[in-house]
Amino acid sequence: MLHNINKRRYKLLTDFTQVHSFLTDIYSLDTLNSYLLPQFFEYAHTHPIFNRNLTPRFGLWENSGKPVGIVCYEMDLGQSFLVTDSEHPYLLNEMLEYAESELSVINDNKYTLSVWVTDKETDKLELLSKKGYTKVLHKPVKTFSYDKSFVDLKLPNGYKIISLEDENDLKKINICLWKGFNHGNNPDDNIDGRLLMQSGPNFRKDLTTVIKAPNGDYACFAGMWFDEKNSYAYLEPLATVPEYRRMGLATIALTEGMKKTKALGATYCFGGEAKFYTAIGFETICHREMWKKEWN
Repeated sequence: MLHNINKRRYKLLTDFTQVHSFLTDIYSLDTLNSYLLPQFFEYAHTHPIFNRNLTPRFGLWENSGKPVGIVCYEMDLGQSFLVTDSEHPYLLNEMLEYAESELSVINDNKYTLSVWVTDKETDKLELLSKKGYTKVLHKPVKTFSYDKSFVDLKLPNGYKIISLEDENDLKKINICLWKGFNHGNNPDDNIDGRLLMQSGPNFRKDLTTVIKAPNGDYACFAGMWFDEKNSYAYLEPLATVPEYRRMGLATIALTEGMKKTKALGATYCFGGEAKFYTAIGFETICHREMWKKEWN
């Protein structure tokens, strides 16, 4: 088996689909493959701040032409993921060396690399500790089981639930997400960036929920992704404009998306780390950890 392994650089235009399929096929709820979920991978690729120019630095390991491992960042250099299938964890040491060579950055005349893992991936944790990495971040991963009842809140008078199939005003989406993620009161004019974020092959307009205010503003935006093979939903992004907060809109929009994916066959949904998610029934299933190393 060893002699069939080939390492090469990632080709953005030709490799995305097969890597997405690889991540879908090897998905495990036990380890979450360092949280490099296929939806996470796709969402990053369509994000305006994603550094497409340096994706040839990603490393792809193949066995007889099929992916068995990937080294990549989420948005840019300095952070990395090391993911293999269950038959090739012995590649991790080589993959870490590759990540240090290709994905590290220089700060204060020192090389720096951070590696994302989950706290259930003992093989990676042991390797990182052995190689001089230190844990610097510990964040909960939360899911909502569809065996539970959904929170039932009433939409305020004059507000309306729509999907992007009903209406898709990119300018209003840009304003909602800009203000909703606390970037300030003066949104940029990167409308093409919002169009880019809808360009992924698995983006679903019908699963994206918008709550429209009486004055026509988009008050809340909830994107939702569905993994048919592994029967789960993935929330990204969720944002409420500050002036429309504390009205239950985020809960209503998120619940609408979860109901839609439950009808499609999903059995649970990934959410964010904020206390908001716990308050509406999400439970912590593991933790994401960032391990960091500096060297000369």
